[in-house]
Amino acid sequence: MKVYLVRHTAVGCPSGMCYGQTDVPLKETFEEEAAVVKKNLSGIIPDAVYSSPLSRCRRLAAFCGYANPVLDDRLKEIHFGDWETQLWDDMDMSAWEKDWVHTPAPNGESFMMMYERVANFFDALKANEDYQSVVVFAHGGVISCARVYFEQADIHRTFELMPAYGEVVAFAY
Repeated sequence: MKVYLVRHTAVGCPSGMCYGQTDVPLKETFEEEAAVVKKNLSGIIPDAVYSSPLSRCRRLAAFCGYANPVLDDRLKEIHFGDWETQLWDDMDMSAWEKDWVHTPAPNGESFMMMYERVANFFDALKANEDYQSVVVFAHGGVISCARVYFEQADIHRTFELMPAYGEVVAFAY
């Protein structure tokens, strides 16, 4: 099975804002960016299309011709809890910075918690032997988790593994 993960296009929120699972708008350059994504996906005929339920992923899926993807909460970005919509520079992140893999944001989730739900999604996908090709519209954190899952990448290098907005990353089982 080949899995194509697509990160949503650039967001239209203030620079330096922590947004995680907040449903933020996309930049005014959406159609231009989305056209590049659509071109990069041309020729791929998926057996299934999945998406995070957040509008930044659903909107890109629809633009690319997939108006009714299967929405799955396991594909949401990390939940930053009380930090959502706050500026990174205004937050006390001292405890999180010491062990961000295992320490959740206040009233949010840790990176490991997100990794476990994303891995659960891929375990379920792997069990479906009918699929040869799947497209997944998701977030940078989810795609970084996929790199850990598929490539056994070091989870502590996650921020280095972050895909660009609109990037398509492919994995094979």
